Amino acid sequence: MVSKIAIFYQASEPPAIAGLKKPLKLGGYRDSGADIGFALVSRRYALVTPKLNPEPTRPDDWVFPDTAKGFEDAFGLGARVFWLNTVLYRGHPVEVWLKRDVEFIGQSTSDAEDGDNKFLTNKRLREAGLAVAHSNLLSECQYGQISFPVVLKPIRGRGSQGVVVVNSDFDLKTQLNLHIKSSLYGADFILEEFLPGKELTITVMPPGNFNIDGGSIKKASHWALPGVFRFNHIDGIAPYNGVVAVVNNSRVLTAAELAEGAYARAQLQCTLAAKIVNAKAPIRIDCRQSADGEFKIFDLNMKPNMTGAGRPDRSDQDSLSAIAARAIGWDYGDLIAAMVSCRWRQ
Repeated sequence: MVSKIAIFYQASEPPAIAGLKKPLKLGGYRDSGADIGFALVSRRYALVTPKLNPEPTRPDDWVFPDTAKGFEDAFGLGARVFWLNTVLYRGHPVEVWLKRDVEFIGQSTSDAEDGDNKFLTNKRLREAGLAVAHSNLLSECQYGQISFPVVLKPIRGRGSQGVVVVNSDFDLKTQLNLHIKSSLYGADFILEEFLPGKELTITVMPPGNFNIDGGSIKKASHWALPGVFRFNHIDGIAPYNGVVAVVNNSRVLTAAELAEGAYARAQLQCTLAAKIVNAKAPIRIDCRQSADGEFKIFDLNMKPNMTGAGRPDRSDQDSLSAIAARAIGWDYGDLIAAMVSCRWRQ
């Protein structure tokens, strides 16, 4: 029996950590929160909402802010499962609820904060023996000694937002000045090797019991949904999903592709990475092929986008994880139900 669920969105920008910023997502994940809520109601889960009869087209009707008051309000209305569809960090207001009679869907605050530092996370995965794109901190590099092309990316970024390929010292200085002027990301950045091959994104699920092909299957360890191939890059980078819907530049790998060695090895690498970062909910890992054809991890996302079709005018809003889930026979509602089954208690 699942207790009443409340969904929380990102109400404000998270604090800078060691001078590094993670920009507030426009809307704070209200849209995906409403998609999740609509799917839950469609599956007859008990959902607590700020408005008694939420309108499908009004995201604010479905979600609570991730503030002290937001958590208190949801709890007072009977919610005992908190769906943390937001960016988490140490000191987040949800932490006061960890020892109360509440279950959670999402990551822990400490794991989320650690995982969001893309440089240290990739370093951690690399030291564990996984194939990861080589990178350095910009502050530790010297102009004139950088091998181009190279990828410039925020340390605490979100997906491909703010990520650019630069081809010269001049390009690097130009893009860096734009980033610093915007003050969105902080003063330091990652310089990462540019991987020239195909791009693959893999959603990894946590351990648990899952309904697959009509039967309950126990997964004792982290496991991967079929990989999704990304195409139609712009200047070498997959466009941010806030600009181009991922259904328009992504497809699930075929059975033949999944059987190929390079893809199978990438799937295995990603499941190992999920275990290393202690993922308690789905994460999304992006990989690209190096010149030798092997996939390397370059971006691990502790809070992947979780939009999905269901509400009116949302038919093209399946996230990469929802696209991958359809390859094992799950519709968006099935994926959401699987996430409910992974709820945890401190």
